[in-house]
Amino acid sequence: MARSDWEAVIGLEVHAQLLTDSKIFCGCSTAFGAPPNSQTCPVCLGLPGSLPVLNERVVEFGVRLGLALNCTIREHSVFARKNYFYPDLPKGYQISQHELPLCENGHLVIDTPEGEKKVGIIRAHLEEDAGKNLHDPEGGPSRVDLNRAGVPLMEIVSAPDIRSSDEAVEYLKNLRSILVYIGVNDGNLEEGSLRCDANVSVRKRGETGFRTRVEIKNLNSFRFLKQAIDFEIERQIRVWEEGGQVVQETRLFDAQAGVTRSMRSKEEAQDYRYFPEPDLPPLRVDEALVARVRESLPELPREKQARFVREYQLSAYDASVLVADKAVADYYEQAVAAYGKNPKTVANWVINEVLRLIKENPEGIRATRAEPERLAALLRLLDEGRINAGSAKAILEEVHRTGEEPEAVMRARGLEQVSDVGVIEEAVARVIAANPAELEKYRAGKKAVFGFFMGQVMRELKGQGDPKLVSEALRRALDS
Repeated sequence: MARSDWEAVIGLEVHAQLLTDSKIFCGCSTAFGAPPNSQTCPVCLGLPGSLPVLNERVVEFGVRLGLALNCTIREHSVFARKNYFYPDLPKGYQISQHELPLCENGHLVIDTPEGEKKVGIIRAHLEEDAGKNLHDPEGGPSRVDLNRAGVPLMEIVSAPDIRSSDEAVEYLKNLRSILVYIGVNDGNLEEGSLRCDANVSVRKRGETGFRTRVEIKNLNSFRFLKQAIDFEIERQIRVWEEGGQVVQETRLFDAQAGVTRSMRSKEEAQDYRYFPEPDLPPLRVDEALVARVRESLPELPREKQARFVREYQLSAYDASVLVADKAVADYYEQAVAAYGKNPKTVANWVINEVLRLIKENPEGIRATRAEPERLAALLRLLDEGRINAGSAKAILEEVHRTGEEPEAVMRARGLEQVSDVGVIEEAVARVIAANPAELEKYRAGKKAVFGFFMGQVMRELKGQGDPKLVSEALRRALDS
């Protein structure tokens, strides 16, 4: 049976660490990178007699995310104990939400080759993080760092509406962008503040029911998400076509081998023996809080993209690139305001040059010292004919590295464009005199030789000649 006879059914569970200064049920810091077990207290260590107290900021952030994802915000939700044993879970249970989550029945819109697609959000609920197991690669004892225990998380569970790895990546990128835009998460997949699990199954096209699904845990990059899903789709199709049965289980992705490997059998909800958390009262969210949070929501990525297309006359693609990162979108708008004209030109320079310079830097646009005002100053030098495009790129690289003003770099490196017609004509005369054979070819009708002369004159002027003036002077000399 051909691969095209099957379709994938994919849902994502995303855990987003909320950007609060303290943990969800205690006052311990959530700062990343502290020495192991230095940010703990009796509450997050689960010591007898300690009682959790809900962080109000966590609730506000949860409502904020729910509204951004078009969810219904429950007026009444309940915390529950999710019971399981693992070394990084000091209490022997995780405080989460189960039957009555804070947010539910939302959606997120993604772009696909067939157009916009609405992916349902089943629920988004609050919970605490577990600690972290530290394993010795040399085979020594494993240790546990409980700094993360009690860090506030929002788990966002999509409906099984995703049909390919590309759609899954697009969904996660859009979700990450929303989280960063509304200021509740830093979007850092590598540090674990944003973690993704993928539930994958396959079925024959035309089937309406669902076959057995497999969960792939802790996919910490867009590339790994795509690779893991693609491998798992092919693996499951092969199992079914060979007459086997896909086993419901949890798998891990081996990035080096590019395969998923079995980790453990998949638990069901009843395996966790959920019951209401007796140490926390039901959470009540009044309409006044929801209204206040709704009023404070910023412009979201898709809204901003539509405005960029409308207001700045950008293509949908260019606008999508700029708004994917809020810091880049802000940089772009500041540069447009500083330049005062032609937003399309600014977009081209930001997308093709500024983003190229910061591509490998984890700090993103914040890493560049070519601030929006300096980019605008560079574009004005281009407009005035004082530099050409090649020099502008070289100047931008120096400004990016040093933070110097574009004009100062231009002068220091002698990159100012030669616009003196007399100087250009002298360079043209020298080149023509040095290349009589090519001149004869040109005058015999081989007009393509003009490009050779153009290149030689620009070399004579060390690349700084005004191309328009050079071309005009060269034509006058060759045709005379």
